[in-house]
Amino acid sequence: MKRSTFIATAALATAWLASAAALAQSYPNRPVKIVVPFATGGPADNYARFVAQKLQDALGQSVVVDNRPGAGSVIGTDIAAKAPADGYTLLMMSNTHTANETLIPNKPFALMRDFVAIAPVNYSDLLLVAHPGTGINSVADLLAKAKAQPGKINYASSGPGTPYHMAGELFKYMAKVDMVHVPYKGSSGARTDVLGGQVDLMFDAVTTMSEHVKAGKVKALATTGKSRSGVLPDVPTVGEAGVAGYEATIWLGLMAPKGTPKEVIDRLNATINQALRQNEVRQLWAKQGATPMVMSPSEFEKYLNDDIQKWGAVIKAANIKVD
Repeated sequence: MKRSTFIATAALATAWLASAAALAQSYPNRPVKIVVPFATGGPADNYARFVAQKLQDALGQSVVVDNRPGAGSVIGTDIAAKAPADGYTLLMMSNTHTANETLIPNKPFALMRDFVAIAPVNYSDLLLVAHPGTGINSVADLLAKAKAQPGKINYASSGPGTPYHMAGELFKYMAKVDMVHVPYKGSSGARTDVLGGQVDLMFDAVTTMSEHVKAGKVKALATTGKSRSGVLPDVPTVGEAGVAGYEATIWLGLMAPKGTPKEVIDRLNATINQALRQNEVRQLWAKQGATPMVMSPSEFEKYLNDDIQKWGAVIKAANIKVD
């Protein structure tokens, strides 16, 4: 009996492995969708389209980007969470999601319960800019004005919990100043109003805002990394400019609904990592201010859990609330 049981178990295991291998080889056999819970024109949208093209080239199936912005990424993310766990609906996510685990506890989903990690994509520094009409030309100017006129200076973001919002709240907390948060439904609207002078400031991705700095449409005050950005080497970091220890970035990654077959996750991870290792990709992104992030699914899962804890501690210490 024991020998018979062993043989039966071995046969089942062999059949399962063969089935898993067949699944990985046959996937995908129809179009794949990447849900982007952010507006068009921002970093998440731009790099989702890059990932879509790379996946399409490698997998031989159409990969489409579906922008579903709103509620600080909650609307689009909920749509992805409710999709079948078959590998045909993916989620482009960011540190908005890890911050929202603490900032918005009553969401209809929980990130690590309802999704599985696929792979990170990249990270980049943020850039603190001011409209020229504000007369703010440096972080020192900003600190002086904010302390002299509490609550008079405002800053735009792409919505609650987004890296732009959290960067502003972290700045307020560490610099001990009072500024008003003006949330938008996406980074494009926020960016447009800062460029137009309707809002004073914005923390934006270097990859997106640097061109407007070079065109003289906004004044670059500081970047948010540990060291200066290669895109704007003459611009100091926030830490250099007077808020010691300050650091904030934006990063992007891909997840899928929980229950998506591991073989599919592994194939997507391998395909994305292969693209991110290409020299031309690294060189192109370096010019934009972005750095590829290459991890296995398990490494990315740990990264996500660590980031949730990190931002949870900041949100609680700074008493950050959703507007």
